[in-house]
Amino acid sequence: MDLYEKGHIYRGQRMVHWDPDAKTSLSDEEVLHKDVQAKLYYVRYEVVEKPGTYLTVATSRPETIMADRAIAINPKDERYTSLHGLHVRVPLGGLEIPIITDDYVTPDFGTGCLKVTPAHDWNDFAIGQKHGLDVIDVLNEDGTLNDHGLEWAGMDRFTARKATAAYLEERGDLVKVETYPSTVGTSERTGAVVEPRLSLQWWIRMPELAKPALDAVMSDEIQLIPEKFKNTYRHWMENVKDWCISRQLWWGHQIPAYFFGEGEEDFVVALTKEEALEKARVASGNSALEATDLRQDEDCLDTWFSSWLWPISVFDGINYPDNPELDYYYPTQDLVTAPEILFFWVARMAMAGYEYTGKKPFEKVYLTGIVRDKQGRKMSKSLGNSPDPLALIEQYGADGVRMGMLMSSPAGNDLPFDEDLCLQGRNFSNKVWNALRLVKGWESGDVEVDDASAWAMTWFDQVLSETLTQLEDDFQKYRLSDALMRLYKLIWDDFCSWYLEMVKPAYGLPMAAPVLAKTLDFFEALMKALHPYMPFITEEVWHVLRQVDADEFLNLQSWPTASTENRDHLAAFAHVEELIVALRNVRKERNIAFKQPMDLRFKGEAPSGLAVVEKLVNAPDAKAVVPDGALALLAGTREYFLVFSAEESALSDEERAQIEKDIAYYTGFIASIEMKLSNPGFVNNAPPAVIEIERKKVSDSQAKLAALQARLG
Repeated sequence: MDLYEKGHIYRGQRMVHWDPDAKTSLSDEEVLHKDVQAKLYYVRYEVVEKPGTYLTVATSRPETIMADRAIAINPKDERYTSLHGLHVRVPLGGLEIPIITDDYVTPDFGTGCLKVTPAHDWNDFAIGQKHGLDVIDVLNEDGTLNDHGLEWAGMDRFTARKATAAYLEERGDLVKVETYPSTVGTSERTGAVVEPRLSLQWWIRMPELAKPALDAVMSDEIQLIPEKFKNTYRHWMENVKDWCISRQLWWGHQIPAYFFGEGEEDFVVALTKEEALEKARVASGNSALEATDLRQDEDCLDTWFSSWLWPISVFDGINYPDNPELDYYYPTQDLVTAPEILFFWVARMAMAGYEYTGKKPFEKVYLTGIVRDKQGRKMSKSLGNSPDPLALIEQYGADGVRMGMLMSSPAGNDLPFDEDLCLQGRNFSNKVWNALRLVKGWESGDVEVDDASAWAMTWFDQVLSETLTQLEDDFQKYRLSDALMRLYKLIWDDFCSWYLEMVKPAYGLPMAAPVLAKTLDFFEALMKALHPYMPFITEEVWHVLRQVDADEFLNLQSWPTASTENRDHLAAFAHVEELIVALRNVRKERNIAFKQPMDLRFKGEAPSGLAVVEKLVNAPDAKAVVPDGALALLAGTREYFLVFSAEESALSDEERAQIEKDIAYYTGFIASIEMKLSNPGFVNNAPPAVIEIERKKVSDSQAKLAALQARLG
């Protein structure tokens, strides 16, 4: 009503996309274009003034020849100069139509002759309007031929295509038929091939409404995520056409237009029939009009016309623009939707927002991808590549399926669905549950906090704080898949594989109360961070972990925050991990049982995290005293030693062979880097930081090489 009174909405006869199955008009955005192999029929038209002379015209639609109203040629095409102003006879029906000239015709495309059928082609309609040609439609609403279709009346358009082609061939007017690649428009609703159709519809003038919405996105007042969609959005909005908002459907909001006569302009627009009657009496000059004389337009509004008001209408903001809910929630922060409705819905909501509130409806639009199979194909029933989500949930659990989907969902890019990711999600759920069982099996006691647990708690606190900081950055940038992978590594590797092993008490012994309390705090923080991705298992784990009441919910708890800015243990852990791996390799190579302690030695100051190393590899009381004959090994660039008996110290053939292989590798590696550093072209042109990195590679490798050579003796 408001838009009509402002002059934005009008009623007019224009070409529309017509769905013959649904018997309704479609907007441009509701038409899907498909590549097909089509047929091109070359049909001859006899020149009336020159019997025996023919013009050959290529057409893909012989069933519409009866509606031809002219043959167009380019005025500069010298082949047809002598035919200017003459006429041809339509081979179906015998109607005489003029030969016209128009620059639109491309001389070197086809035969250079274009049949102009204004009722059945958008470009032909424009040419017809320019040259004053009449418009004859040979199709009914359902796609069958009408009475203008001559003997083919009542026949389906595609059946009629074959029939008219056969008739033309029989008469000798079909010169040839070629197959060529083409594109056809199909209805998003029914899949039917759409028809251009001249129809009296309701329209919105779009350019004026579109400008504020275009400016908002291009200036980042409204942010599209990812940003690559800005160009698509700009192209649409800069080339926007008037929007056909009427639909010939039996559901939806009926158009509030009331007709009081038979003329195209004999209508009024009103919110109620009573209001319409008053307006109709004035418009018609007939004060005796009654409500029964009015007929409301049977057409309905396009669904998207209702939907474009969504950010406002959910708070009844059209009727009550100053209500407190609208003031509080509008504009909303984030809209999550699919790229294929960026213009259908997102752009139009922006238009409505600026038109009715003067403000943007949302701050950011996060555009998801399309789920595809491993071969990159869109999911469809016809391909049989669309899995049953209920079956997936039954097999992998709801959280497992969610995780499988989210692990492969970068913003704006399509999702290559792989069922193995759901399996990975289920395995992760099992990992979390098993961690809960382990922790719940521990009991606290009146014991001191051991050095390994103290170091582990400090380290994991720093790891957790670092990850939470990174997650915040990921969420701000909508890198949801990246954030999930961080959580996956944090829980599976750092928490389950390392931290729980670091603090785990010896069999049958209690755990220090502060350690257990801190472990529960860590576990709770992890479940909070994981909850948006895996809501079901995290809710259950949290309830079991904290023994909370059934009416309390994890999603109502505060988001975990980083508790420390210190990161010194992170670098130290990298060294601890490398040392533990090296010591475990020695156990494996020498077949030393874990219950047999290792005698670990080092030079200089004890490394940070030594207590953790002692616990996890069973190397108690590591000492800073290195006796002669100790076995050397490297962790990073630092050398450690293991003391064995004379018999144990002897290298096996396998160990000696591996050491010799490593020596050969590092010797060659050092030589290649030194050759690079001796090249003036590299040294003079490379950034100083790059040169320093190469030099450090040499020094680190030389330290490792020296240690390996020492092991051989």
